[in-house]
Amino acid sequence: VGSLAPKSITTPIAVEVVKSTGGYVSLAAGAVAITGIVGALSAGPIFRLLKVSDHRVKGFALGLVAHAIGTARAFEYGEKAGAFAGLALGLCGLVTALALPWLWPWVAQHLG
Repeated sequence: VGSLAPKSITTPIAVEVVKSTGGYVSLAAGAVAITGIVGALSAGPIFRLLKVSDHRVKGFALGLVAHAIGTARAFEYGEKAGAFAGLALGLCGLVTALALPWLWPWVAQHLG
């Protein structure tokens, strides 16, 4: 379970964070890649379904959910979307890198 905890941040950060959760680095890297690919591929249909047209929202959502791969995809919508994706990627990585090692013992205890 510790390997999957940092799946929503970019790979370099996830590799370092997973060491504090006692997970496997290779499994974490694979989970990060799959999360990014699925997020980037499913974003277009989800944006159309929800009628999201604001490039700032598209970019922020892609950066938050699909990290680096989503940020690359966001630049296809425009520079503004790419900038917001980069912002979300950085903020999510920062918060996760700071909070997960501190919260992980409590979470792991409740997972069993």
